[in-house]
Amino acid sequence: MPEARVVPNTITYNAAISACEKASQWQLALQLLSLMPEARVVPNEITYNAAISACKKGGQWQLALTLLGLMPETRVVPNAISYNAAISACKNEGRWQLALHLLSMMPEARVVPNAITYSAVISACSNGKQWQLALNLLSQMPEARAVADEITYNAAISACSNVGQWQLALNLLSLMPEARVVSDEITYNSAISACQWQLALTLLSLMPEAKVVPDEITYSASICACSTGGQWQLALALLSLMPEVKVVPNTITCNAAISACEKGGQWKPALNLLSMMPEARVVPDEITYNAAISACEKRVQWQLALSCLSLMPESRVGQSAMTYNAAISACEKGGQWQMALNLLSVMLEVRLVPGTITYNAAISACEKGGQWQLALNLLSRMPLARVVPNEISYNAAISACEKGAQWQAALNLLSVMPVVRLDPDQISYNAAISACEKGGQWQMALNLLSLMPEARVVPDEITYNAAISACERAASSSWY
Repeated sequence: MPEARVVPNTITYNAAISACEKASQWQLALQLLSLMPEARVVPNEITYNAAISACKKGGQWQLALTLLGLMPETRVVPNAISYNAAISACKNEGRWQLALHLLSMMPEARVVPNAITYSAVISACSNGKQWQLALNLLSQMPEARAVADEITYNAAISACSNVGQWQLALNLLSLMPEARVVSDEITYNSAISACQWQLALTLLSLMPEAKVVPDEITYSASICACSTGGQWQLALALLSLMPEVKVVPNTITCNAAISACEKGGQWKPALNLLSMMPEARVVPDEITYNAAISACEKRVQWQLALSCLSLMPESRVGQSAMTYNAAISACEKGGQWQMALNLLSVMLEVRLVPGTITYNAAISACEKGGQWQLALNLLSRMPLARVVPNEISYNAAISACEKGAQWQAALNLLSVMPVVRLDPDQISYNAAISACEKGGQWQMALNLLSLMPEARVVPDEITYNAAISACERAASSSWY
């Protein structure tokens, strides 16, 4: 424009800033805004609104609020669009308190909140899991002469869905026709996400009647509901229906179906789905492999779990601590303690940080393999690795000592637990009593049994059997 001897004006800058906003180029939008005084061009509310929206899209909520605060200083009066954009910036970052604060400031600034304002604040509350506030705001709208639309109801239903308030979500859905608000796929998707599998499938079946077309999110939510309810057959049936209704499965849908198989302990269908994904042009991710490995782990298919683990780098899928935890657990259940320890060492090589779950699985693997020295070594390494042992860690180590007839070591671990602020439980005492029984220490076994009520631990059948067995062994020895 300067070359063509055309002087840019406010409209020019506004158009350029709006272009940057649409392309999510918030840095360029702010750069243009900063150049305006030098070019002797005065910004107006449209300029600031576009810049605030650019910051919102870029996740720069602090800058959005700064720009809103600068408007009065530059003698530009913020309007509803300015506040809506700033509130939406807070919504995206889950800053529900700030969103509510901005809403409360609007009357003082003589700006009337509208449906968009309330929808944005309700969405912020939804992201912050503040469902009561979301419903309260929805109820305030008639008094504020703001008419709720489908976006408002969707945000409120989503708020209820996020915290499992399915009854309230369904109630809002039923109120929409009365409020002359037409539900869409987002409405049903949010409601389905809140429901148990029976209601989720009912809502899915009602969608054609409501002239709402289900999409991949709808099916993903329905499959997830079936997964949570342990209905893996229904999850697979829904996945197979998708091509018929011209809905293309995506990674999330397939992950939900594989997770359903994993929860149902169905490793074969889980691996079958994983193998079919490339053919369906669906790219597996870390969640896909983790679910498949967990499915193998549940059914003691440790070889297949390790096979899935080895395929991940080839598929350019990153492995996480969760991936290795599932694989180590598979080895633990399969009695493969050497393999479990090997995986633990590989984690350190690839700079993945093992956690309490990782060490617990490895200690349990050693316990099952009768490797009590290695179990104790792992337990002692945990504080050095900045990993806090828990009751499960100690119980697995005590059980390892019990299997190795190391009653002194078992009792030592049991006595250490209160020192490290851990309460021994039924499993701890049972393993320690069994260790005493194997070591021929019937007095110790009975002493531990007598200490249990004081420790508020209730003995069970296993406890008494181990104690009786200790006495029986001692009696047999003395008779001979």
